Order: sequence, then structure tokens, then C-alpha cells
Amino acid sequence: MLRAALGQWEGAAVESAARLVTEAHVQALEEFEGIGLLGFHGQTLAHDPRGRGTLQVGDGAALARRLGLPVVWDFRSADVALGGEGAPLAPFYHFALARLIGATAPVAVLNLGGVGNLTWVDPGARRPEDAGALLAFDTGPANAPVNDLLLARRNLPQDDGGALAAAGQVEDAVVAGFLAQRYFHRMPPKSLDRDAWAGLQGAVAHLPDADAAATLTACAALSVARGMEHCPARPTRLLVTGGGRHNATLMTMIAAACDSPVEPIEAVGLDGDMLEAQAFAYLAVRVARGLPTSCPGTTGVRAAVAGIAGGQVRLRRGYFPTKNEGLGCQPAAGGRGADSGGGRRAQPPSGKSRVIPTAPARASAGSSDMGMYSPRRHNSPRSS
Repeated sequence: MLRAALGQWEGAAVESAARLVTEAHVQALEEFEGIGLLGFHGQTLAHDPRGRGTLQVGDGAALARRLGLPVVWDFRSADVALGGEGAPLAPFYHFALARLIGATAPVAVLNLGGVGNLTWVDPGARRPEDAGALLAFDTGPANAPVNDLLLARRNLPQDDGGALAAAGQVEDAVVAGFLAQRYFHRMPPKSLDRDAWAGLQGAVAHLPDADAAATLTACAALSVARGMEHCPARPTRLLVTGGGRHNATLMTMIAAACDSPVEPIEAVGLDGDMLEAQAFAYLAVRVARGLPTSCPGTTGVRAAVAGIAGGQVRLRRGYFPTKNEGLGCQPAAGGRGADSGGGRRAQPPSGKSRVIPTAPARASAGSSDMGMYSPRRHNSPRSS
């Protein structure tokens, strides 16, 4: 059902995906105890920050009502509405992790999901939103093209361990054409939709399965190497998280193409299968405390986007919501809610389900509860 809705902005498939995502989270979370705050990202179906915006489905307000928990959700829309890419959002957590592992020199974190994204971290900075503390962006495709290839040709979800790619030969002409694309000449921050490189399937259509897998894997690896060229200083190590780190062929290709040592993030005692979930739990706490979750260095947004609440509900500094307060992270639509000025203190919310938007630091934003299907389509001011 989710695959059928990928790339769509509205319609029955999108509404069905929204219901599925919400219900799956309700069922999973009912098994947990002791939750104080829930960070709910939802499922990204489409991402076009310079055009239609970004779309994640799932209803955080419904989760709050059904679970009796405070829920922070819709992490991306306020960033897009203020000129940002809306992605990647894990970099502030990567900054915290660099501190946790005791890094004293720049490190980089590479997440290999459907799309690859890179975070360069200067752990010597005081705060993640400080100038020069972070640089983050999507490097290019990661697992998505190979997964789509295996599904189409062999009805398999992925190239387990990169075994098929390891048996093939890379078609250099396809890789060269791929790296000539305009995206790789854009300066970061920048971001991609999962299906931004759907045309790669046509580029390898003439190749045998193994050669096609090898070529698509090489495209992913070399896009990472291109991305590393943007780092302000050479990172002392490249720590890899996400499902792609299980692909030995992809990891080998990345290591061969990069100057920095490449290691799975488990090398520093972290769990690469849990990192993204942990990141949104961390971001939810930052939202509840009125702290930034993105900044110009991570998404290109004009000002740091923080969890300073606006609209009907505001949190005073240091206030943490109680178990029965449903909090959403739902920004104002279009151009509303970007007034500059001091962040105002206010009272804690009442016990019913509420919506708390992310907003620019030192600004307020309107709030709305759009229900089960919440299409976050804020036109970026940078769109033509």
C-alpha cells in the first residue's frame, strides 16, 4: 500500500497510506510503557521543497488522542515554508552523538536509506545551530534504485549484502552520465525525493541484472564521494548508518572513493538500525523545550527553526508536557507565521489534544489540526 502511494500528493492511495501509518504506530506504541513524549515523523510520500513542498502522512493528533500521550509531529513543513529544504533533519542529533562519543575533530555521519544524506559535524562548536557547526545535505540516491531494480527484475526487496552487485561489472558510461547531472554541481544544503533518480532504471535497462546492480551501486557510492568534497574540512572518520551499511559492496565502493576512513556507526557503540528513530525522539524533546531543530547549515532555511510554540498553545522555557497532553508540530500554511520578534512566554497547554508548530527562532507561527490526511505543501520562496 505504501509503495503504491510513493510519489503521490493526494488521492485515495495517499489517504489509505495515512490511515495505515497512523494505525501501525498506534498498535506498535500500545506495547510500550513509560513514554513521556512521542516524536512522530510519519511516512514521506513526496518531497519537492523547491516546488510543491513536502508530504508526510500520518496523524499525530490522532496518536495523541488514542494513546493519551504528547505527540510532536510534522517536523518538516515549517522549515520548507521558511525557505529550507525540510531535510535532512537528523543532523542536530548527529551533533549530540559526536559529543557523546567524545569526538574532538570533525566527523561525518552518512545515512544510507532510499536517499543518502551526509552530516559534517564540528564537535568543537558550542551549539548545533552556531555558524560552522554543521553542514548537511542529501548526497544522491542510495538504496532506492537498486531496491527498485531487484523488485522489478527478480521480485526481491533488495540486493542482500550487495551480493548481486559484487558479481557484476560497472558500466562506466552510465555512471559518468549520472555524475554529470546538475544536482551534483549545486552547493549544499540541498535535498532529494526518493524517486528523483527514477530515470536510472532506463539507463541500465540494457544491462544484465548483476551489471545493472553494480552500476547503480557505484552511482550511490560515487555520489557520496562527490558529497564529501563539500565538507569544510576533511572528517577524521565517516560513520555510516541506515540500511545501506549492510550492503558490503556499497560500503567497499564508498571506502575506495573517499579519503576518510569509512566505518559502520556500530564502531563507536551506536545502533545504526535505531538511529533515525532516536533522532526524532531527540528532536521532539527539543521542540517541547523550544530549541532549534534545523538551521541554515542543515537545510538552508533562512533562520533556525525551533520548537517555540505559536498559535493557540505556547510552552514556557523549561516546561515539559505531561502524559495527557497531545502536542503536534503543525506549522502554519503558506506564508503565515513568520513574524520576527521575541519568542513570547506563555502557559502550559490544557489536557486535550493540541497542535504545537515548529517556528523560526525568535518568531511565532499559527497552528492548525488538519486531521488524518495532512498534506504539508508549503511553497518554498525559492521556487520559480
